[in-house]
Amino acid sequence: MRKLVYYVAVTLDGCIAGPGGEYDFFPLGDEQQATAYAEWTDARYPETVPGFLRAAKGLADTPNQRFDTVLMGLGSYRPGLDAGFPSPYPHLRQYVVSSTLAPDTDPAVTVVGADPLALVRDLKREEGQDIWLCGGGVLAGALLPEIDELIIKSYPVVAGSGIPVLQGGFSPTLFEVTDRVSFDNGVAVTWFARR
Repeated sequence: MRKLVYYVAVTLDGCIAGPGGEYDFFPLGDEQQATAYAEWTDARYPETVPGFLRAAKGLADTPNQRFDTVLMGLGSYRPGLDAGFPSPYPHLRQYVVSSTLAPDTDPAVTVVGADPLALVRDLKREEGQDIWLCGGGVLAGALLPEIDELIIKSYPVVAGSGIPVLQGGFSPTLFEVTDRVSFDNGVAVTWFARR
C-alpha cells in the first residue's frame, strides 16, 4: 500500500515558512556545505527537485526514487505558479488542494476543491510509489490522520513566528524515529514512522 509522506523543511521552532510565506531565510551553510547537502538530497529524493531545475542539476532523466505523486496546498504551489511554472513537478502526478484556484490552471495539475482526506485515501489504494505531501501546514494538519511517515529536515534557525509545520486542532499522534542523519551545515534529517 502506498504511503503519504510529509517531506518538509522546518525551523527549530517548527515553522515551514515566515508569516508571509517566505522561505529564503533557511541557512544552507557555506558553498561546500550547501553543495554536499544538495547532492545528498538530489541523489536520495531527485523527484522533489522542480522540473525547471532538473536539467541544470543533471537530473533530467533521473527516475523517481520514492514518489510518483505530489500533493500541495495553494501556498506551496503559488510560488512556482507566480514564477511562470504552472506545472512545477511535471515528472510527478500533481494535485493542488485549493478552493480558490481555477481547475483549469494547467492540464498537468489536478485542482482539488474539497475533501483532501478522501483524495488521499483513494490515492493510497492505487498501485505505485508513495505520495509526497509537499505542504503546507494547514493541509498537513487536515491530512494528519493519513500521514504515514514524516521526513523532517530541521534547519538551525528560529523564525519566531510563521507558518507552523502542522496547523489544526489538538490531536496527539505518535511517531517513532526510524533514522537520522546530520550535515556539516547544521541540517538534520530525521525519519519518523507512525506508530
